[in-house]
Amino acid sequence: MLQWIGVVVCLILALSGLIPVVAAAATFVVIPFHAWINHYAKAAPYLPRVAIVVPAWNEGAVIGASIDRLMKLDYPREALRIYVVDDASTDDTPVVVTDRAARYPGNVFLLRRDQGGQGKAHTLNHGITKVLEDDWMEALLIMDADVIYTPNSLRRMTRHLADPDVGAVSAYIREGSADRNYLTKFISTEYVLSQPAARRAQNVLGAQACLAGGAQLHSRENLLAIGGRIDTSTLAEDTITTFETQLRGRRVVFEPHAHVLAEEPRSIDGLWKQRLRWARGNVSVTARYSKVWFRPSRKHNLGGVSFGIVWFSLWLLPLIMIMSSIGLAGLLFLENQVATGVFRVLWISAALAYLFVLILGSQTDGKTTKHELGHVLLFPGIINMIVMITALFPPVMLVWLPGLFGVTLDRPTLFALTLAIYIWIPFSMVFAWLARKAEKTRAGRWLSPTLIYLAGYGSLLCAITFDSYVKELAGAEAKWDKTEKVGRVAAG
Repeated sequence: MLQWIGVVVCLILALSGLIPVVAAAATFVVIPFHAWINHYAKAAPYLPRVAIVVPAWNEGAVIGASIDRLMKLDYPREALRIYVVDDASTDDTPVVVTDRAARYPGNVFLLRRDQGGQGKAHTLNHGITKVLEDDWMEALLIMDADVIYTPNSLRRMTRHLADPDVGAVSAYIREGSADRNYLTKFISTEYVLSQPAARRAQNVLGAQACLAGGAQLHSRENLLAIGGRIDTSTLAEDTITTFETQLRGRRVVFEPHAHVLAEEPRSIDGLWKQRLRWARGNVSVTARYSKVWFRPSRKHNLGGVSFGIVWFSLWLLPLIMIMSSIGLAGLLFLENQVATGVFRVLWISAALAYLFVLILGSQTDGKTTKHELGHVLLFPGIINMIVMITALFPPVMLVWLPGLFGVTLDRPTLFALTLAIYIWIPFSMVFAWLARKAEKTRAGRWLSPTLIYLAGYGSLLCAITFDSYVKELAGAEAKWDKTEKVGRVAAG
C-alpha cells in the first residue's frame, strides 16, 4: 500500500514537468492567429505630441548619440521633446546633454536630480512630474539612454494610440551590439522567442505580461489613470505599469514591427544581476496581484486561465524542474517500470515542443535567427540535447553505443547512469552557477562559455530565477544594479 502511494506521488511530481512544456507549445500555437486577431484594424496614422523621458546615470558615453538618433526619427520634430533626467551623474552626462540642448533648442531638455541612486522609477517620476506640468504632452515614451530606435519605430507605435481604448504600446527590443559574444548571441535568440513570438501570442490572448522597460509608449490619459507616476515599491515598475493599465480597462499592445536596438550584458555576472532584479520584481508582482490570478474578468484578460498558466509555469520553472526530477528518481528507486515511460514522455514532449517553438519562433525574426543559427540550435544545451536523443532512442544510447566502444554496462552502472540522466535538469542549474563563478578566474574566458554550452542558456535563466527564491526567503535587500553600457549598439 505504501509503495503504491509512493508511486502515485512520484508520478504526479514527475508529470509536473509537462506543465511548462505544454504551456510553451500552447502559447506558440496561437501565434499564427495574430495575422487575423490583432489591433491593426483600429490603428491609424496618428502623430501626437510625444514627450520622451530618458533616465540617465553616468551615460556620457552613449547619451549624445542616442539624442542625435532620436532627432532623426521619421517623426515631426515639432511634435518631439526629449527630457533627459540626470540622476546625479558623476561623469560628463549633464555636459553632453547641455550641448545637445543647445543644438536642438526646444526639443532637448536637461532635468537634474541632486539626490541620485534611488532607482530608475524615482528618476522617471522626476521627469514625468515635469512633463505633466503643462498640456503639451499627448503621449509619453519611456526609454533607456543607450537604445536606438529605428527611424519608423515611433510612428509605428503611435498609430495604435489612435484607438482610445489602447493605453500603452511596447516595441520589439533586439540585442543590437555590433560585436556580439557567445552570451549576447544567446540573449539575441532569447529575445526572438520571448518578444516577436511570445508577445504576438499575448496580443492574441488579449493580455500583455510586461511592457519593454526601454520602449514603452503611454497615452496621456493612461498615464493619468495609473496615477501620473511609476510605481517605486518594487524592482518591476514596468510590469506593474503594464498590469495597472489593463486592470483599468485599457489595452496594452505589442508592436512587432517597431524595432529598438539595445546593448545587453556581455558577462554572466552582468546578466545575473540584471535578471535577478527582474525575477525579484516578478515575485512582488505575483504577490501583489494574488486576487487577479485565475479570476476571469470582463474588464481585462489578466485573470484568464491561459495567461495564468503561462505566467506561473515560467515563474515556477526551476521548482517544477526539481519536482519532476525528484519524481523520476523516486520511481526509479521504487523499481517501477513506469519511470522509463514517464521519462520518455517528458523528454520527447520537450524535444517536440522545442522543435515547434524553434521553427515557429524563428519565422518571426528570420534575419536574427539566420545570423545566430548556431546559438539557436545550441540554446537548450549540448547535454540536454543528448538526453533528448536518449529519450528518443534509449537502446542506442544506453546499449548499442557503449558496445561500439567495447564498454558493457552492468546493472549497477546502468542504474547510476539512468539516475544521472533523470536528475540532470536540476544539476544543469549548478553548471550555470559554476559558470558565473568560473568567469572571475583565469580559465573563465573558455570555461564559462563551455559550461553554458553544455548546460544550456535556459538553465542559466532558471538558475537566476532560483537565486531570486533564495534571496526572497532570506530577506536580502532588493537593490537596483545598473547594467553597464559602453555604447556597443550598432545603428542598423
